[in-house]
Amino acid sequence: MEYGQFFDDAILRLKGERRYRVFAELERDAVTYPVARWHRSEEQAEDVVIWCSNDYLCMGAHPQVIAAMSDAATKHGVGAGGTRNISGTNHPLVQLEAELASLHDKPSALVFTSGWISNLAAISTVADLLPNCLILSDELNHNSMIEGIRRSKAQRKIFRHNDLAHLEELLAAAEPDQPKLIVFESLYSMNGDIAPIAAIADLADRYNAMTYMDEVHAVGLYGEHGGGIGERDGVMNRIDIIEGTLAKGFGTLGGYIAASESIIDAVRSYAPSFIFTTALPPAVAAAAHAAVRLLKDGKERRAQHQRQSMLTKHALSAAGLPVMHNSSHIVPVFVGDAELCKTATDMLLERHGIYIQPINYPTVPKGTERLRITPSPLHTDTHIVHLVESMVDVWESLKLPFVQDPKIVAFRREKEAEKEEARCTFPDFKKAAE
Repeated sequence: MEYGQFFDDAILRLKGERRYRVFAELERDAVTYPVARWHRSEEQAEDVVIWCSNDYLCMGAHPQVIAAMSDAATKHGVGAGGTRNISGTNHPLVQLEAELASLHDKPSALVFTSGWISNLAAISTVADLLPNCLILSDELNHNSMIEGIRRSKAQRKIFRHNDLAHLEELLAAAEPDQPKLIVFESLYSMNGDIAPIAAIADLADRYNAMTYMDEVHAVGLYGEHGGGIGERDGVMNRIDIIEGTLAKGFGTLGGYIAASESIIDAVRSYAPSFIFTTALPPAVAAAAHAAVRLLKDGKERRAQHQRQSMLTKHALSAAGLPVMHNSSHIVPVFVGDAELCKTATDMLLERHGIYIQPINYPTVPKGTERLRITPSPLHTDTHIVHLVESMVDVWESLKLPFVQDPKIVAFRREKEAEKEEARCTFPDFKKAAE
């Protein structure tokens, strides 16, 4: 039997469905970021501007975060040395957990090696420790949450995205004394929309359900101290388990949950993917700890991030590009076709030096493919102008539809007339310049 053919066929299926992913080799620079080096090949590299990083606040390049990691690596070495039970519970990691518990105003916190693992471990373990548990999951929950639900033995039902009436219908249909766990995100990263957290908490109170909220795309970015949407909306105390990541707003690596001491102790004691995994290294824990501390007092950085995000959104919309509007920092631009989405991003990279990764199925449903743009505090107004001009060029080249707002159409016609006038007035300008 030729086993390799099975794998070759699997890859061919992905390519046929236009779902095959190509990785761009990027070399980040802590000094010049968001400008980075794109390695086209072993012989050729050039500068590009990264517009899709999840290091939303650029804390991965913050001098104090880098110094904390460097100092800890020098002092403790680069590895954790074992699982949490076998020599891996290092002092910087314990300090980090205390800082995260404080951030979310919870008695305790537990750190994992990634946000994906924290959702997988926590959801499955909590649900299995609740007898005859019913999980109620938002239909747009992240893959890691879905895998956590699948891993558990609990009964599960899906409620329509952010649909409180449907959620209540499912809660009301359950047995009153059946343990229930509502699982949702505070901010959904592909659409950029925000959950009605207080209303979900009201339903949880009414039907005696526990709540589990993923704050992965909000921690560090929202709230007085960077505690996320829950802190911003004053509802952290109404959520039983808050899950977050250290790899996005905090710019490092790892995931965590914050909850009561009994919940944290139970997950610590029962979750196989926590028990049998090597602990986060002390250098990474120290860097994450520094980032969390810095962002507790990071109002200016958060404000600049929001400014650049809103400015980018407004500028793209003003140019007629199909921005999928929301109230968060996420800037999705609709394409609606997998092949065109990939072609658009290739053109942006090769023609304009702009790196944006195409978002295709299964990350989003087929027919809703998009570009997902994530401005940072370090993207300048000049970067934004270049992005808008470049995307307009790509949209025109690929004949992708613009938003047909009358004001936008008039504006675009005016700009085209100005270009034509300049071309007619200075027909030999380029030749003369050469």
